[in-house]
Amino acid sequence: MNVLNFVHAFFSDSSHWHGYDGIPARLWEHIQYSLEALAYATAIGLPVGLVTGHYGRGGNTLALIATAGRALPSFGLLVLMFIWLGFGMLPVMIPLVILAVPPILVTTYEAMRSVDPSPVDAARGMGMPEARVLFQVELPVALPLILSGLRSAAIQIVSTATIAAYVSLGGLGRYIIDGLYQKNYEKVVGGATLVAAMALVTLGIFWAVARLAVSPGVRRSN
Repeated sequence: MNVLNFVHAFFSDSSHWHGYDGIPARLWEHIQYSLEALAYATAIGLPVGLVTGHYGRGGNTLALIATAGRALPSFGLLVLMFIWLGFGMLPVMIPLVILAVPPILVTTYEAMRSVDPSPVDAARGMGMPEARVLFQVELPVALPLILSGLRSAAIQIVSTATIAAYVSLGGLGRYIIDGLYQKNYEKVVGGATLVAAMALVTLGIFWAVARLAVSPGVRRSN
């Protein structure tokens, strides 16, 4: 049986569309895990990246933090957190957030530093407060690059949230883990296909957000 046959067999099986283990339920669990992790990572990385980028300080420290965060193995950290904290969402959220913070943090910093200094200096020369300079002058120009960092973080979370199944939680990873244990490769391939499809949908959502949130003038200049 080739991969396409596995995919067809998985999605054509009506039992996979109903109940607590059905595709809608597992997909909703995966979306919840992903949104929660992205919200936490954004709440940490975005403000720090905006402020440090605005003042142009801490770039080397941020790069060191990002390198350390990317070097940590998500699965190993999950196991460690599970042993330390026990069952629950917290052991899953910690590795997902640590994975997602670096691209948000570093990309936001670089986006702020890439803004043309001329309008920033002009705004300050007019007596505009620093907060208004940041949000009204720098942020609109930096927004495309900031959104690219959020997009990268979201894709990494969606792809890695399958680890929740290792500690008996739900999500699309349940199909992969259970399928491997049962030697049911229809489930494995079906679960992997759903994760890939969700990643593509995430890309589409961020493309749409960028089209709506970024001004046409800024889009043309990038």
